[in-house]
Amino acid sequence: MMDRKIAVVGAGNVGATAAQRLAEKVLGDVVLIDVIEGVPQGKALDLAEAAPIEKHDAAVVGTNGYEAAAGADIVIITAGIPRKPGMSRDDLLATNARIMKSVVTEVARQAPEAILIVVSNPLDAMCHVAYEASGFPRSRVIGMAGVLDAARFRSFIAAELRVSVENVHATVLGGHGDTMVPLPRYTTVAGIPLPELLTPERIATLVERTRNGGAEIVSLLKTGSAFYAPASAAVEMAEAILRDRQKILPCAVHLQGEYGIDGLFVGVPVKLGRGGVEEIIRLNLTDGELADLKKSAAAVGELVAAVKRINYPESRIS
Repeated sequence: MMDRKIAVVGAGNVGATAAQRLAEKVLGDVVLIDVIEGVPQGKALDLAEAAPIEKHDAAVVGTNGYEAAAGADIVIITAGIPRKPGMSRDDLLATNARIMKSVVTEVARQAPEAILIVVSNPLDAMCHVAYEASGFPRSRVIGMAGVLDAARFRSFIAAELRVSVENVHATVLGGHGDTMVPLPRYTTVAGIPLPELLTPERIATLVERTRNGGAEIVSLLKTGSAFYAPASAAVEMAEAILRDRQKILPCAVHLQGEYGIDGLFVGVPVKLGRGGVEEIIRLNLTDGELADLKKSAAAVGELVAAVKRINYPESRIS
């Protein structure tokens, strides 16, 4: 047994892959939780049997209840359903909000000091539900979106310029979806600003591909959605927290006046450390960039209003 514990709620592709990465990085013991009987137990056993080959001693257990998550340092929440044919956005919101509220209520009871990393979609709205249901401070409820979106942007830039992905650092703000705000001015390749290396037209093409990154994978897979990169993104956040790295990453956080936005979870650069969100980084944005960010925040606000209307008429979500 290790002295750190990470619970992953949802043993689907994202959750199971996250559990694998957490164990192989030896970030702590892993508890995989899912409502479907046998699935978390089977996947956890499979991962445990890989440990001798991968050469790690992290324990991986699967369960249908939350008791094994007691005292967890971090809880990664991937639970929820994907949108199905004939399902409206409000139907998806209603179902996933109910799931999120149920999950977080149990998590908060078992692990009241945990830091929540929310992966479930619609991401920004689900962060609100988690924040509401947990009663945790904003430093301990964090949405995974910007790390994934930035990674997609970075991979496209690296391929375009034929350079190592490690040379590319990208900044993406805003909500997770069509209104996200990639910032070429704050995106660099070996320290060189992207606009010095690519034409505005090529940058615009890569920005558009980044915005549609998830949809591109869904269209290829036909019966599923991305899971390798989303899992890696959640684990990068968990690692920064557990190892107190003070690492600056783009994450969805509850803004309270920063960037002129109040009461919404919106993606901005934050410093992650042992306490969760240690600091919100304030970039000096142009009027155009700030307008795009506020437009993105307005789209998040519409989702939150829909959640409030459907599920939580008595809610304190603002």
